[in-house]
Amino acid sequence: MKELLTYIARNLVDHPDAVSVTEHAGEDETTLELRVAPEDMGKVIGRQGRIAKEIRTLMRSVAQKNGTKVSVEIID
Repeated sequence: MKELLTYIARNLVDHPDAVSVTEHAGEDETTLELRVAPEDMGKVIGRQGRIAKEIRTLMRSVAQKNGTKVSVEIID
């Protein structure tokens, strides 16, 4: 899951080297924290949060297929 989110984010931004994903496993859900360069935040969030919403939807559907739960946090 971490690799998929990293791949998606690196293809969206202008500074792919600044992308980092941290994984925190909880009891029943895994949280993925996405960090990008400050100037790339708009590209990851999108207009009215559409891109961020689609990233979260995609990650949830892949996790559900694997029988797990995941949430994505975009950190400043």
